[in-house]
Order: sequence, then C-alpha cells, then structure tokens
Amino acid sequence: MALIETLYTGFGAWNPIIWLVSLVVALVIAWLIRSRGESARPTGAEAGKPYLSGNDAPSPEETHVGASNLYWGFTDALKGYYGRVVPLHTGILTDYVLWFIGVLALVIVMAGVL
Repeated sequence: MALIETLYTGFGAWNPIIWLVSLVVALVIAWLIRSRGESARPTGAEAGKPYLSGNDAPSPEETHVGASNLYWGFTDALKGYYGRVVPLHTGILTDYVLWFIGVLALVIVMAGVL
C-alpha cells in the first residue's frame, strides 16, 4: 500500500508509520513531564497577578510609553522634512483641497509637456 511505504528523496527518507510512532512517543513523554508538575494554583489576591520576581507591579502611569518616545528615532532622522512640512498643516480642509488641486494641476501640466 502506497500510504505506508517509505518515501526516498534526494534529502532522506520519510515513513508515515515511523512519524506517527515518534509523535506518540513524544506526546507520552510530554504527558509524563506535565503530570509530575505541581497542580496547585494560587488563590485569593495573588491569583491574577503577574509574576514579577517578587516585586510589586508598577502603576499603569509609570509604565505608559508615549507616542513621542516610540517614534523619536524616526522623527529625529526626518527632522529636516518635518521642520518644513509641519507648519504647512493648518487643519483646515479647504487648505488641503487647495494643495490637492495645485498638485493635480502641476501633474497634468507636466504630463502634457512630457
């Protein structure tokens, strides 16, 4: 039967029966190791706390990382670009539409010239 025959390739051999036996042996070893572990779980106030090597968990305010800290390398590397572009952002929609129409007109003119 072709399903249980050994497949020989240029890199080695593969047999599904040997693979299944190996899987069962590995699962039995994993089950034996797991069964020797401690089954008792902490209860009460300590049950939901993360393990921090015996230290108290810091407050969320102390562990908060601001977005400016996350992207400082990126913004610092592009400081010259941001220095020129950020003042152009007014937050007014009509300004953005004007920029869009201006760039679109420039592209159309350049496409007509080229």
